[in-house]
Amino acid sequence: MTPDDADLRRDFRPLFEPRAIAIVGASNTGRTRANDVLDFTRAMGFSGPIYPIHPSAATIHGLPAYRSLADCPGEIDYAFVAIAAARVPDLLAQASGRVRYAQIMASGFGETAEGERLNQRLLEVARSQRMRLIGPNCLGTYSPRGRITYIRDCPTEAGSVAFVSQSGGISTDMLRRGVQRGLRYSGVVSVGNCADLGPSDFLEYFLADPDTHVIGFYLESLPDGRRFFETLRSASARKPVVILKGGRTPQGQRAALSHTGALAGDDRLWTALSRQTGAAITSSVDELIDALIGFQCLRARFDRPGDGVFVVGNGGGASVLATDLMSRLGMQVRAPRDDARKALEALELPAGTSIDNPMDTPSGALRMHDGHVARALLSAIARAERPDAILFHVNMPQFLTNPSIPDAVFENLVDGMLEARRSDGDMTPLALTLRSDGSEPIDARKRPARDRALAAGVPVFDEIANALVALAHFQRYERFRHRRLAAERKASTDPPIRRQGGT
Repeated sequence: MTPDDADLRRDFRPLFEPRAIAIVGASNTGRTRANDVLDFTRAMGFSGPIYPIHPSAATIHGLPAYRSLADCPGEIDYAFVAIAAARVPDLLAQASGRVRYAQIMASGFGETAEGERLNQRLLEVARSQRMRLIGPNCLGTYSPRGRITYIRDCPTEAGSVAFVSQSGGISTDMLRRGVQRGLRYSGVVSVGNCADLGPSDFLEYFLADPDTHVIGFYLESLPDGRRFFETLRSASARKPVVILKGGRTPQGQRAALSHTGALAGDDRLWTALSRQTGAAITSSVDELIDALIGFQCLRARFDRPGDGVFVVGNGGGASVLATDLMSRLGMQVRAPRDDARKALEALELPAGTSIDNPMDTPSGALRMHDGHVARALLSAIARAERPDAILFHVNMPQFLTNPSIPDAVFENLVDGMLEARRSDGDMTPLALTLRSDGSEPIDARKRPARDRALAAGVPVFDEIANALVALAHFQRYERFRHRRLAAERKASTDPPIRRQGGT
């Protein structure tokens, strides 16, 4: 860790690992968002002091309440402020320099012309108090390390994915849906209008944070776009960065302007940013989650970057569609090597099995040895083919609705795949697609299988297309980082240029 990284960790520790917090806006007479945040944070196990701020209440939710931030008995690392916009500057002006970070939920500061003066007043107060602001127009911060949250029932165990969002709604989507899919976060921040701290600040911090391995963003605008770009470029893709950009069309830019009060920028700039920095640009929340799942689970191989996938599973039509998509994504669809073909043929798979890439293995083939054939099948591909990545897809209803197939076959397929991964010393990137028909009985079997795979470091996707798009992002990152490392090695070994003439 560099000295600058250590400084960033120290500066942001009060936000992500606060020792004491204040909640402004909770009430004894009604249920407010501040009440929710107070309860959710206590349920997360926050062990430090919590100071509810209220002009008249003696207690709130059993905790002593204080009339102002200055009346609290100790320093406040993080204050969650959920009161009307017009009251916020005066509230913060009474903090007596005791608040390190304040997160402002209210809107009305920058979305309209009328809010500009209020926004300027807010910034002046923050600077005078030596306080950093998050927001306004945002929902909160989730930090499992610090045991703070703004969403109910979030995991208490910390993960390796950070997410920063200029939309509060999308931040909750990423928490709710992302957690269900298996994402585990080092921190999630809803940053809203970014009057003070913005995406560039959090990019710098999460790049420096050793607990964060992958960084995701939902962005609508970047007032300091040059700083964001330069930070990404100087990082040389040492960590994957995945961006969902809102407002990439003229119509979307108008919507972003009304939402956060800042112009979104030309789509061509984001395409250029991706090419020059290695950041992945996604086009939907689903694609963002898929990409982050892939980066969370898969180990990049910078010495051997990939550009193709070996696809195996049941469904001939699915194989054809996978081939089409890989071609559109610029991924290579390589036929098996002779050694791999011989190894697969030695398994004596039944008629109807296609020894090719994609490899169509009907349910009759995958049910061999009660599903344990999956280990031998994937081990043969990994060892004899040495592919850039393997995608194993299973059409679950074909196994779980057929009374002639033993009930344990599906679990054995998944377990066999995981055993093959554990025995693969080369750690070939391996992904799993579990295709459901959406019925509750099938989904009930899917959830524990997905959890077992994720625990073993195998990303799980709902459809083959989702998996291939995520793998395409992963392999583009591998190749970009490979080129950067090669350039750095060359620069370090090239002799210095000697100037002609002069002294």
